Amino acid sequence: MAGLISELVSIMSSENDLYKELIPIASRKTRVIIDNDLNALQEITDKEQLAIEKINSLERKRDEVIKNIGTVLSRDPATLNMKTLIEIMKKQPAEKDALCRIHDELERTLKTLVTINDRNKLLIEQSLEMIDFNINLIQSTRMSPGVSNYTRGAHEDQASSSGTGMFDAKQ
Repeated sequence: MAGLISELVSIMSSENDLYKELIPIASRKTRVIIDNDLNALQEITDKEQLAIEKINSLERKRDEVIKNIGTVLSRDPATLNMKTLIEIMKKQPAEKDALCRIHDELERTLKTLVTINDRNKLLIEQSLEMIDFNINLIQSTRMSPGVSNYTRGAHEDQASSSGTGMFDAKQ
């Protein structure tokens, strides 16, 4: 059992390291979103995707270890969360402390990452709202019946109000 707990702690530690690597990437993403640098945003997204693939692989390993722990304990793996495992390990202080430590560290790392990602999400939503506003403004300007364009001869040329080439982003 101690070997399984040790393996679980190792996997969670690796996950924590990957999440920590994502923090500066997510922070840089904030700057890139503000600067509207789409090329840099694509590069960051590619880096994030690679990290997520590694994290997913570790998650599968962690699920397998939890299943093995459930088998050893004759318990349903679905009922084994960190609090339950920590409680089960109360008579084995070294394993219990290791689980508590990695659980708390992972929780802090994820809170930091969630905060940064929530800020990035808000910035992207605001950017999309501004784009939507600009598209609607351009469309309404082109479709206004009172818009007049003048030529060199100073006579009025009626603008086409068909809105050709424009689209309604709301539809």
